[in-house]
Amino acid sequence: MYRSHTNGELRIEHVNQEVSLSGWVQKSRDLGGMTFVDLRDRYGITQLAFNEEINSSLSDSARKLGREFVIQIKGTVKERSSKNKNIATGEIEIEVTELIVLNESKTPPFTIEDKTDGGDELRMKYRYLDLRRNPVKENLMLRHKIGLATRNYMNNLDFLEIETPFLIKSTPEGARDFVVPSRMNEGQFYALPQSPQTFKQLLMVSGYDRYFQIVKCFRDEDLRADRQPEFTQIDCEMAFVEQEDILQTFEGLIQYLFSEVLKVTLPDVKRMTYVDAMKNYGSDKPDIRFDMKFKYLTELVKGKDFKIFDEAEEIIAINVEGGNKLTRKEIDKITDYVKTPQVGAKGLIYCRVNEDGTLKSSVDKFYNQDELAKWVSTCDSKPGDLIFLLSGDTIKAQSQMNDLRLHMGTMMELRDGKTFAPLWVLDFPLLEWDEDSNRFHAMHHPFTSPKKEDFDLLESDPGKVRANAYDLVINGVEIGGGSIRIHDRDIQSRMFDLLGFTKEEAEAQFGFLMSAFEYGAPPHGGIAFGFDRICSIFGGSESIRDYIAFPKNNSGRDVMIDAPANVDDAQLDELGLKLDISLEK
Repeated sequence: MYRSHTNGELRIEHVNQEVSLSGWVQKSRDLGGMTFVDLRDRYGITQLAFNEEINSSLSDSARKLGREFVIQIKGTVKERSSKNKNIATGEIEIEVTELIVLNESKTPPFTIEDKTDGGDELRMKYRYLDLRRNPVKENLMLRHKIGLATRNYMNNLDFLEIETPFLIKSTPEGARDFVVPSRMNEGQFYALPQSPQTFKQLLMVSGYDRYFQIVKCFRDEDLRADRQPEFTQIDCEMAFVEQEDILQTFEGLIQYLFSEVLKVTLPDVKRMTYVDAMKNYGSDKPDIRFDMKFKYLTELVKGKDFKIFDEAEEIIAINVEGGNKLTRKEIDKITDYVKTPQVGAKGLIYCRVNEDGTLKSSVDKFYNQDELAKWVSTCDSKPGDLIFLLSGDTIKAQSQMNDLRLHMGTMMELRDGKTFAPLWVLDFPLLEWDEDSNRFHAMHHPFTSPKKEDFDLLESDPGKVRANAYDLVINGVEIGGGSIRIHDRDIQSRMFDLLGFTKEEAEAQFGFLMSAFEYGAPPHGGIAFGFDRICSIFGGSESIRDYIAFPKNNSGRDVMIDAPANVDDAQLDELGLKLDISLEK
């Protein structure tokens, strides 16, 4: 038996017991007559004591142990004279009577401690070593707890977890697919699923009215901190439901996860339409932990010979409560921020509301005190506040002001990581017009149902049709999105028409779904949550990579196994993919 207990298990009540332990050497300390070794496994650390006076050869062997050696020991549990309150086993140590080296280790390329000296790329290359560190282990344990709690909640509501295929066909909508060549069907390709969307709809047609799956999905897209080429969804679908049923059910799931995993009581989820979200925050995933709603000053500021405002479509302001304490140097830095390429503004106008009621603006020569006072009134500003203004095309100005608002929320310490503000964003546009392709695209996906009251607009003004769709946002991060689906063949066919599919293309891509709708498709809808994003929010991190055992880097590479990689000519021949790369001169 390699171990009778784990390294996080022994306590003062185990004193005088004979035990065997196994694990990795965290560190050792040679104090002359005594050698102490910290033995680690995923459960914790136990201190081992080697007494030279009791067994000198055993002590000599202990002094030769290097970091990360895998060892087995036998010994007696003793009370420590110098207790360590920072670890659960800190009241005891093991007086070692037998030591076996199970495997030696090279010196690790970085220190395997809570705070390591290894950079991101180095730790990714040696991810199997990085996974030994407590912070990474705790992240994966958190992920496990969230997954387990999800399954418990869904099971209690009679949802069935059903697996769907990973090898499917490529579709033209959405992000780029990863494609997989078929050896048995030369010249043809599978695609890896971006989501199980059509399969879960088919399960509703099949009568499995409550489905869920914690499932891997794949998208060949540019990467950010919150994106990976392969990611995990909590994928859900229900039949015989309306939007309110979905919102209530999955609002309950999120509240349950916060309560069960974080022991946090999540407040009731507020609701906001897409139109209001864009108008008030310039984002369809607003962070509502703090106010700073947009104020529109267009009518107040135009016509005063200030060219920048006079030529702008919209002038938008935010009020920063207590912002007048910011120095000119700090405001200059904020101005530099909005001019960065990722924000894209050309400049920033400010107005200080001084404690004595006087106003100081960066455009004083164009506006008098009475005119500036109207800015203050419209922005609900008070003495000590600061007003920022941006101008330009409406959509661009809203986006830029959203970036500035979030920046100021962080700068003014209003985005507390321990405060959670959930929000349903509702009534998205069904379609969005793409100038490059000169056609409509589905804002969510082509199976999203229009709102019933907008059905008539499908023919007369499709750009104004609202979707029966909803996103769940927490602290400015979209963690889930879904919709009530189309379950009528004629409406689905009309949707394909609006998206520019020919009848032949629609049949080739989605004929199986259209056919299924002819055999009694019930009303149905669902939602998919970004499981990795939920983990990162619960763990207080902006990067989902920290919660994935073996993530890819920002170039989509696994630097540990060096993937993606070339395959040999024999494999390409089997797949009918061998390329002639000779060039004519």
